[in-house]
Amino acid sequence: MMFASRLLSAALPIALVGASASAVTSAPDPKTDPMRFFEGKTESVSTIKLIMRKPYRSHTTGNGEIDSGVLNLIQRVHQDGKAAYNRKWRMRQVAPGRFTGSMSEAMGPVNVEQVGGRYRFRFRMKGNVSVEQWLIPQPGGNSARSTMKIRKLGIVVGRSEGTIRKI
Repeated sequence: MMFASRLLSAALPIALVGASASAVTSAPDPKTDPMRFFEGKTESVSTIKLIMRKPYRSHTTGNGEIDSGVLNLIQRVHQDGKAAYNRKWRMRQVAPGRFTGSMSEAMGPVNVEQVGGRYRFRFRMKGNVSVEQWLIPQPGGNSARSTMKIRKLGIVVGRSEGTIRKI
């Protein structure tokens, strides 16, 4: 279950990549552009619940910069009772409402698609685990609500609820 808890904490920060956009525009505004939302400092706080485990909290701080259209995001992850560690992201827009990239704990690509005013993140991790996370931008463009499901062999083994905000 240790792997699953690390997986869950990895998924939440992934959500940061698209947290605040409701549409892709030709003149990006930091409050509505999902890449620019993570430029500078961000913070996420969530509660994670894995099967057969007591819920625990996760706190992540991030620092992102955009270089040549690629978001480079480094996050510091703190979880109850565990040593803090760094997570690295590289994300880019590939089409209107579609983003792809990598995350240091993901196996293969991280894919993000805009569905209405929300963003769906999908990626795989070690141990035949898949993650689906939804980010729902909140009014004002400075925060987003996050819900996540973690599956192993197609069975939901974990869930997370949290908030991501620009600081």
